[in-house]
Amino acid sequence: MDRDLLERVYQECDGWIQRVQEKLVEEEGLSIQYSTLTRMLRELGISRKAGTRCERVADQMGAEMQADTSLYPVVLAGQRQRLIASMIYLRYSKRRYLKFYRVFRRFTMKCFFHEALLFWGYAAPLCIIDNTNLARWRGTGKNAVMVPEMEAFAKQYGFRFCCHEKGHANRKAGEERSFYTVETNFFPGRQFADLEDLNRQAREWCTVRLEQRAVAKTGLIPAQAFEQERGCLVPLSPYLPAPYQIHERGTDQYGYAAFDGNYYWVPGTKREDVKVLEYGDGLKIYLNKKCVVEYRLPLDGGKNQRFSPEGMPAPRYQPNNCKKPSQEEEKRLRALSPLVEEYLDFIFREGGLQRHRWIRELFALRNRMTDSLFVQTLQRARHYRITCLATLERIARLYMTQGVAQLPCADVDETFPGRQAYLEGSLTDTPDFSLYEQMLEEPAPGTGSAPEDEEENHG
Repeated sequence: MDRDLLERVYQECDGWIQRVQEKLVEEEGLSIQYSTLTRMLRELGISRKAGTRCERVADQMGAEMQADTSLYPVVLAGQRQRLIASMIYLRYSKRRYLKFYRVFRRFTMKCFFHEALLFWGYAAPLCIIDNTNLARWRGTGKNAVMVPEMEAFAKQYGFRFCCHEKGHANRKAGEERSFYTVETNFFPGRQFADLEDLNRQAREWCTVRLEQRAVAKTGLIPAQAFEQERGCLVPLSPYLPAPYQIHERGTDQYGYAAFDGNYYWVPGTKREDVKVLEYGDGLKIYLNKKCVVEYRLPLDGGKNQRFSPEGMPAPRYQPNNCKKPSQEEEKRLRALSPLVEEYLDFIFREGGLQRHRWIRELFALRNRMTDSLFVQTLQRARHYRITCLATLERIARLYMTQGVAQLPCADVDETFPGRQAYLEGSLTDTPDFSLYEQMLEEPAPGTGSAPEDEEENHG
């Protein structure tokens, strides 16, 4: 098929290949399959532009650093979890700094840069990143405009962010290669107890082991190269203030301020609103512009925990809105029968439920019936994929009305006539029920007790 014809029709249809096929069949009389047409357009380079190589930049001492993140499934204490690895890389000396996070936000990015750059004591004047919205406001590549907040943050450390062109991830090939080294050299053969242990091993790996290991092709040793590069980098003051965020919080009647799912006790007797300053690894709580207490953040992202100052007696009361866990109720339900355990696994796979509340309500329903009836009810509910508690109760009532399950009989003590209370009651006067007996008697014929009858008699 003629290339010029394909190019002309393709331009007329603004690149919509389905319309190109229709015009070729209807106007040119050419019968061609859609898959064949798309292949020809690709092979001729009509529907796909030729890729352009990213710019090549020579390694210059103290010129730039690179930063990026990558998502990894990591096994912590036998459980696979998805974590975000953040790494910063000095291009000339090949130094690296690695840390893992559960959540990576703009504030987390600031905290990571502060920790890594102060560890080195220096920063390169340019930091190459991808087109992430954590730092980029609009545009891509050379036209990218940084978020003013992140631009001001970088200025404090003497560098600026720069996005590589879209599709040119090789512009930060050293960073990409560093993540490949994480996959092939850091993870294999290592075990991690928790997130703190993971970050401890990651820091030792990248700042001690890799610092003294020669780069394969060039034989460069990062620690030695950094000593040469140090004079070309931007020196940083060790007293740069750490990034923080301000949160307004109230104090409940028991003295607790809630933050990120946990409860922190505020010293004193006042129950006023406080300001919580969140740092990368801790909190500072201010009351009337005075810091009254400092706390370290939970190391592994725990929730629904209580914290009080070290060296002081623990508060007497629980927080006002402290959530009550349902692990004990769930444990007892699962112990009833494998059928109950199967139903609970099905429920949690379905999702869309408030787990703790649903477990407590199911446990309350279980306490209102026998174990056999409860197991039969859940077995039927599992068969029909029922998750509504009201429907579960109706199923139990259906079983009871059909005689599949019997209500437990009440225990009656046949010796009750000999009890003292019964004997005393038998000696009292019999109540006069004559008034009620008269109400039950039918009126005699012709008495005319009703108003209609009276009117008839007057007539």
